[in-house]
Amino acid sequence: MLVLDEQLLSYGVRAPIARWYRGTVLAITQLRPQTVIRDDAIPMLLRTAHRPTFVTINVLDFWRRILPDPRFCIACVAVPHTQALEVPVLVHRFFRLAPFRTQRQRLGTVVRVSMRQVQYYTTTPAVIHRVEWPRST
Repeated sequence: MLVLDEQLLSYGVRAPIARWYRGTVLAITQLRPQTVIRDDAIPMLLRTAHRPTFVTINVLDFWRRILPDPRFCIACVAVPHTQALEVPVLVHRFFRLAPFRTQRQRLGTVVRVSMRQVQYYTTTPAVIHRVEWPRST
């Protein structure tokens, strides 16, 4: 299950992701309809979903601020709002990297996806792992 931060919906990234992602693609607001969802409530909501990967461009509020949880993955895509249409491409590339190909492999990680590389941490937030993009991707 992919859960998109509500700000991404206004950029129209849901349909391009749904074209290649085989699972369910939801907006975070669908996990708690008709309420305002603050960033600090998102981990609690993700725990109620079945193995979600949460995708956001709000890197400052999630990267190195959220503790990893074995029930979900948080993918922070480091692009400015003006390049939000790059999110589906970057997430697709991220999902093809060996350490993140399956839902099970992604769980328990907080990831920062950029144009150059993928960084992530697991249960030890002080240790940042890096995966460079393959040249052919």
